[in-house]
Amino acid sequence: RSCNSGVWGSPKCLTYMGAVGSSRVMCDNVPGLVSRQRQLCRRHPEAMLSIGRGVAAWTAECQHQFRRHRWDCNALERGQRLLGRVLLRSSRESAFVHAISSAGVVFAITRACSQGELKSCSCDPKKKGSAKDSKGLFDWGGCSDNIDYGVRFARAFVDAKERKGKDARALMNLHNNRAGRKRFLKQECKCHGVSGSCTLRTCWLAMADFRKTGDYLWKKYNGAIQVVMNQDGTGFTVANKRFKKPTKNDLVYFESSPDYCIRDRDVGSLGTAGRVCNQTSRGMDSCEVMCCGRGYDTSRVSRMTKCECKFHWCCAVRCQDCLEVVDIHTCKAPKTAGWISRT
Repeated sequence: RSCNSGVWGSPKCLTYMGAVGSSRVMCDNVPGLVSRQRQLCRRHPEAMLSIGRGVAAWTAECQHQFRRHRWDCNALERGQRLLGRVLLRSSRESAFVHAISSAGVVFAITRACSQGELKSCSCDPKKKGSAKDSKGLFDWGGCSDNIDYGVRFARAFVDAKERKGKDARALMNLHNNRAGRKRFLKQECKCHGVSGSCTLRTCWLAMADFRKTGDYLWKKYNGAIQVVMNQDGTGFTVANKRFKKPTKNDLVYFESSPDYCIRDRDVGSLGTAGRVCNQTSRGMDSCEVMCCGRGYDTSRVSRMTKCECKFHWCCAVRCQDCLEVVDIHTCKAPKTAGWISRT
């Protein structure tokens, strides 16, 4: 039951869905969906398949953002069971996962609308006629991404499970889901006129690269605010009065994060044994921090790299293949005494 982790986005779920023919059979047999999600699945089976690309996007982005940290989001590659353990805790990692998975659904559905893959939506119908920006007048043309539809679909689908609950955790997840659905659009234009003189411009709105969303949510992760429920159970208040009240764009969490040093299924950690660390860094990827003070092993490896690259007119860059010898540092495993590996 790997789809029962509390967040939409299990690769196993989506592979299963793509393999089953009938939308009703497909949707009724995916474990972990609440009734509202099954209804949306039956009504929009092609949207469920589109979300698979969103899953790939947010999974890769999560791993990129955490690549230098003890918890590196790679539990996703080893199945939702470990991810589910992370989500059982109300930590800032859980807040980030909820936010970026919600953003991934917006990204996937919006892109599918513009590419004509969904029957229920197309380009943004509001971008018609003329408009004005800092460069002057322009005409709306092309296919503007219909991000409003993507946000509405993600809100209906992703939030459905949390809306069934009225507890503090459900409110936290809903808040972080909403925080992840930030709109990142860029205006693109094409010039028309004699020799591209731009006497007339046609413009459209397109989603920015998903990396921009990841970078934005990473900053929100680092500035996440610890909260407690207010007395009437309808919202949050800050756990520490010295900090500001969270806005709708902030990530919130209840529990402090574990150290993720050792393999521990109860916190969704694979530990840091064997992880590559940076001997010269003073940050989170340093061997001292990444290896939790256990030390590291060093191995010398040879690898091929591109070198002596030269620009050739016009317009190519040609490089040599060079053999490079480098030292790779990997974290030692914890000693049996004094450490517990709960697997």
